[in-house]
Order: sequence, then C-alpha cells, then structure tokens
Amino acid sequence: MNHNLYAALRAAFPQDLNATAVETDDGLHYSWSDLERASAMLANLLDSLGVPKGSRVAVQVEKSVEAMMLYLATLRAGYVFLPLNTAYQSAEIAYFIENAEPAVVVCSGKNFGWVSKIAFQAGTQYVFTLNDDRTGTLLERAVHCADQHAVVHNQANDLAAILYTSGTTGRSKGAMLSHGNMLSNAQTLKNYWGWQPRDVLIHALPIFHVHGLFVAIHGALLNGSKMIWMSKFDPKYVIAKMPEATVFMGVPTLYVRMLAEPSLTQAQASNMRLFIAGSAPLLLETFNEWRERTGQAILERYGMSETIMLTSNPYAADPRHPSQTERRGGTVGFPLPGVSLRVQDDQGHDLSVGEIGGIQVKGPNVFGGYWRMPEKTAEEFTADGYFKTGDVGKVDARGYITIVGRSKDLIISGGYNVYPAEIEGFINEMTGIAESAVIGVPHPDFGEVGVAVVIAKPGAKLDGELIISNLKARLANFKIPKRCFVVDELPRNTMGKVQKNLLRDQHKALFKS
Repeated sequence: MNHNLYAALRAAFPQDLNATAVETDDGLHYSWSDLERASAMLANLLDSLGVPKGSRVAVQVEKSVEAMMLYLATLRAGYVFLPLNTAYQSAEIAYFIENAEPAVVVCSGKNFGWVSKIAFQAGTQYVFTLNDDRTGTLLERAVHCADQHAVVHNQANDLAAILYTSGTTGRSKGAMLSHGNMLSNAQTLKNYWGWQPRDVLIHALPIFHVHGLFVAIHGALLNGSKMIWMSKFDPKYVIAKMPEATVFMGVPTLYVRMLAEPSLTQAQASNMRLFIAGSAPLLLETFNEWRERTGQAILERYGMSETIMLTSNPYAADPRHPSQTERRGGTVGFPLPGVSLRVQDDQGHDLSVGEIGGIQVKGPNVFGGYWRMPEKTAEEFTADGYFKTGDVGKVDARGYITIVGRSKDLIISGGYNVYPAEIEGFINEMTGIAESAVIGVPHPDFGEVGVAVVIAKPGAKLDGELIISNLKARLANFKIPKRCFVVDELPRNTMGKVQKNLLRDQHKALFKS
C-alpha cells in the first residue's frame, strides 16, 4: 500500500474531474482535473532538478491556489514541504534556511533579491519565484513539464512536512510530520466533524500553518469538497458567501470581525452546518454572541504544530462520552478518537478530575520529533511515549478539557502557582473590558508577580486600579496582579495569539529598585 498522503487525497477526488474544486474571490474556477494536472507538472519540475527524495522545499509566498498546488506536488513527488510565514524577515528566513538546508526555495518575486542571497549563501541549489497573480519563474518552468506523474511510494512514517514553531522562547524548532501523521488526523476529523458529500468550505486562513494548510485543505480534499478560496480574509465576503457554503474554519479574531458586521444574521448563516475555531482561545463572550446572532454554536478544537488536531468539541453525539453533543464554550472538548490524553503534575503523577497540570498526548497524529534536535525531542517525550505539549489544563467530570495556559506562562508568586487564564477569565467578565492578558514579571520580594494588560470596549473608560480592587473581592490575594495597564491593543502574531513574551519584555523592569 502507498501511504503517500497525496495518493489518499487523490483517491477522494470526485468522479467528475471537471467539476469545480476551488472558486477564488477574483472569479477564477479551478477544476479537480486542474489540481491533478498542475500538481503533476510541478512535481515533474521538482523531479527534473535531480535533488534526492526527502529534500526540503521551503516556501514563503502569498496565498494562492498555485501555492496549494505546489504543496500537493511536493507531497506526490516525495519531497518535504516547509511552509514559512509571510511575515518572516531576513534574520528569521536565514535561520530556517540554514537549519533545514532546503534544496529548493520558492519565494515571492518582490523578495527574490534578499531571499535568494540568503539561500545561495546557505547552499540552496534552486530558488524560484511564485506570485499570487499566477506569475513567477516556478510556473514559467513548470508549464513545459508533462501533466502526468506517478505518485511516489511512501511509508507512513516518511517525512512529509516540517513546521517551525513560533519560537516565543528561544529558537524555533522544526516539527517533523509524516505522511501517516497527517493522513490519520485528516481521516479522524472527516468522521468526527461529520463531513458530508455536498459540503463546501470557505477557506479564509493563511496556508503556512497547520490550521489553514492541513486541517482545512486536507478536510476539503479528502471529502472531495469544493473550496471557496479567499486570498485575504474579508468579513463581508465570508458572510456574503455563507448561503453557498456549509463549513467555515477561523481563528477567534475572524469571528469577532464578522460579529461587527450587520449582515451577519441567522438567515444569512442558515445554510452553514459547522463553524470551527482554533489556533487561539475563543472568548466565552464571542462564543455566546455568535450563538445569539446565528443560532449556531462554534465548535472549538485544540491542536498544535507538533500534533495537528488533538481534541474537539463534539459535532454529533460522542459514544465514548455518554453520547454528549454539547459544544461548551471555554472548553476544547474531548480527545479525538485514537488520541490518548492525560494531565500530570511536575513529578509525573496523574492528576484527578478538575486538577490543573501539564497536558500530555499520544496518538498516530503526534510528530516524530524536532528536526536535528534529538536532545530536545527526548526532553519533550515521557518514558512511555507521551508528548509533553507545554500546555496546562484540566479535565472535568464530564470529560471536557479546558486549557488554562502555557506552562511557560505560569506565574510562581511567593511559592504559589498562578494561572493567568484564570485571572483573565475574571477580568474579561468585567463591564467595559474587551480582552485582557496577564503576565508574570520579576519582583524583588515574591520572585514573580502578575501584571494585567487590558483593552477597553469601544466607548468604555477603564481604570486599572479599579479593576484590581474588583479582583480583590473575588480572588485569593496571591493571584491579584500588582499593576493593571489599559492599552489600545495587544501585540499578536499572525494567528491572532497574544504575544505575551513581548509584554513580559516591555514590563520586566517594572519592579526593579
């Protein structure tokens, strides 16, 4: 059996290859035959370069259907896909290229000058350009290649992609994902999320990370479903397209932006069967407001670069958990079928229901380790093969998992553990607060103390000292932030996650004498 991920995706294409597979926001229609033939041509181009199987193909380009075709081509030809965030600058790109040593680099035409210089200096043999208007040297070369290509035979554990983690602390690590990791996860999600024959996906995410590249694209392709493809997210356009679609995947920020649009109504969303959120925590307020406006509950799930998807709120009755169907805001649901999840303390003891500790996971979706970091890989796995996610959470009596924060976000103040997410939950409930972030900063007496940074809702006037005094009435004193700052916005990465490391840097000298 061929375990190449592309072989499985191709087998799921509909019988009518002339049907539309992708419809773009600028009016182009790509058929299933287009995906097959174009990825074959690109695969043949890669083959013609004579680089060994397993060579890395690093890609930093704007979102386009052709970029997706390049991903499919890399899979089918037996090379390793390395997507890079379009926001990365020269120092970051230099690190990734030096670390991964790709044989091929594909970049936007506008960046060719500086990217090619870095790549050639690092020993990369080939640098091509690909633009979002279907121009560039990659397509110019590929057009001369044959449109038939025999899919390379791969084992399940053969490397398919390397995803560099965001690197909020220290250097980014390259998570190695195999064909088997990704296919097992895609098949599990197809069943758990109830993908249906007539489903249409609105694809509004970037394609340089797990959510947009793997979860969304694999889901649609493995189901033979059409994608409505957006080069950039536009809330008005997504809402306008809802009557033609059934599934939407987004990060919390996208839902907040759509809620600001008067056109979002229950009637407009009535054809949609599933709204999925992930990549950053979904505020309970957003969850509740969305349900009020559309009549539908967002399904929140949890995953990471190293594991793809791990848990999900149920789409339908989950027979493993007394057939529960409730999508509960503030939770990330149950472990996916095939995923084993446990919560342990720092000494490696299993914790009871409701106790907070480190989340560990095991399953066919869990990566094989970090690229060229055997020591780090060994560090992150337990003796019995569980991966230590670095996330802190708990499992309640009904089996639902709540993520409390990252272990690196834990504040140890005067010997007490303080979990920022708990305090943020209380702050976010206060009148006039749109969002909050609680961070730990050095303190001469307590070792570390909490500092709150909050954003006001439009028109609201906030007082930091008043927020702290309100907290004192509700929480133990050791949990109370020592200071509270009101700001216009919180620093975020491209996925919408608050970059707490930047906030910590900003306030680290606050209590220095």
